[in-house]
Amino acid sequence: MRRVAIIGAGAVGIAFAQIAADAGNSVRLLVRDPRVAKSITSRHRHPYRHPGVRLSRRVHATTETKSALRGADIVMVAVRAQVAGTVLRGVTGVVPRDAVVVSLMKGIELGSGRRMSEVIGASLDTGPERTAVISGPNLAEELASREPAATVVASASPAAGRAVAAAIATDYLRPYLNADMVGVEVGGAVKNVIAFAVGVAAGLGHGMNTRATLMTRGLAEMSRLGVALGGDVETFSGLAGVGDLTATCFSGMSRNQTVGRLVGEGMSVDDAVASAGGTAESIKSSAAILGLARAHGVDMPITAAVVAVIHQGLDARAMGRALMARPKRAEGLGYEEWG
Repeated sequence: MRRVAIIGAGAVGIAFAQIAADAGNSVRLLVRDPRVAKSITSRHRHPYRHPGVRLSRRVHATTETKSALRGADIVMVAVRAQVAGTVLRGVTGVVPRDAVVVSLMKGIELGSGRRMSEVIGASLDTGPERTAVISGPNLAEELASREPAATVVASASPAAGRAVAAAIATDYLRPYLNADMVGVEVGGAVKNVIAFAVGVAAGLGHGMNTRATLMTRGLAEMSRLGVALGGDVETFSGLAGVGDLTATCFSGMSRNQTVGRLVGEGMSVDDAVASAGGTAESIKSSAAILGLARAHGVDMPITAAVVAVIHQGLDARAMGRALMARPKRAEGLGYEEWG
């Protein structure tokens, strides 16, 4: 039996606590609120997240950092991308030196442009042999309900990847291994931004043609950025690319899509975020992603339009007009811009 510690008890953290317990591990959750810790440990339920889900008795929660992380073989990090560095600096020296640290986060750090595995490495001094990423079409509500799904475990270390995959393999979650951490993380971050755009289109009343166009051209943006950063183009045709993108763009459970839809319906960004309840990583990561793209000379017009809506007050309808007015170009090889 492995010991799995999870930092963060939001929707994703709780879902993976359940998964790790179902896979036969002992699980400890590090939470901030003593009331949440008591409810999880004594009642086996989170008071706010997945209220209909009864957690395994193998899941315990605590507010004590040392108690949560002591003896952990695997430490999963499931906090908001923009606070990850601060949270991880608070556990420096407590994470066991031989533990594999796993990112469940999907975002890019503002200011630094770092992927979450890079934030983990810099904060905890973990090398490639001790770092992994989990990403895929993994809507937390469905995972917590034990609906069949697959995910990707990415690590530069085959041993670390296999250890993490074994710790989450159940009869309802099938992990696949991938060495391309860059591609997997770029896919997980960019899909949130594209889902926001798809949500805006839905809120404006546009149909599936519009939404499928945004998703598909968003996949092209994701791929271009990932390859520019050193990722493998094949990653984006898999679970961590088009798989995660599809689930996030078209599920009502996606906060990023929901926030975009509410903005398309006329709500302000701040009100939409408050109404959706929970973290929509596109709100902060979109600007960081666009900064990375510009630094590497990557064209990401949908991402730029989302940034303009979120951070510059661009009207949602104007976003669509701006994208449609761009110079004509080919989708495949052999043609230049033509109009």
